[in-house]
Amino acid sequence: MDEHFSRAVPFYDLWHDDGHLPAVREHLPGLLSGVRRSVLEIGAGTGRVTEIIATATPAEIFAVEPALAMRGVLLSRLTDRPELLDRVTVLPCGGLDVELDEPVEAVVLIAVLAAFSPQERERLWPVLARQLEPGGLLVLNHRERPLPEPGEEELLAGYRVGRHVYEIRSRVLAAESGRVTSRFRYLIRQRGVVIDETVVVSDAYRPTRADLEAELARAGFVPAPAPEPLLAWTLG
Repeated sequence: MDEHFSRAVPFYDLWHDDGHLPAVREHLPGLLSGVRRSVLEIGAGTGRVTEIIATATPAEIFAVEPALAMRGVLLSRLTDRPELLDRVTVLPCGGLDVELDEPVEAVVLIAVLAAFSPQERERLWPVLARQLEPGGLLVLNHRERPLPEPGEEELLAGYRVGRHVYEIRSRVLAAESGRVTSRFRYLIRQRGVVIDETVVVSDAYRPTRADLEAELARAGFVPAPAPEPLLAWTLG
């Protein structure tokens, strides 16, 4: 995570709590109901999903997060829940580099799949398979959508915090072959005047359901039932 994206971290919880998190809160606990020993979370971010996992299961959690700014928020969140300090280990690495001492019962990836290119996903699934015990569960969120058309900047969301408004704007610059390049502007306004602005250009990858099924089958995973927008596989 570069310095510019680090400055966008204050917007992270505002936006994601308004996006995928309600469905994750509703459906993820049921999928993890049988997990008791250990969970690996890839891309823990600021720890919102980590808390959901910790509430759903008494398992030990290995929270992988490569970005220092995100880990800082995650660790601060853990200090507000002292009972979690003994069972959440924060790993300062990426999903492609994780190697645990022993296999876990489940691996969870929420709002992180788009960060991996097709080539990286082909490397990721075998890495995660090595971390899972036989029959272990892999859960991720995914919604298949058509690629957007490049166009004008759009307002994605705005949130009032005290006397300020936190605004997120996005413009699609290019979209082809499952990759979307977007320019995000993170603005803080006071009485309508911009007092802080961060610009981030990033790529997001949108695999099809068929792509995922083929990739995971090659890595030894078998589809399992899961409520939308979650998908699940078990290690065969």
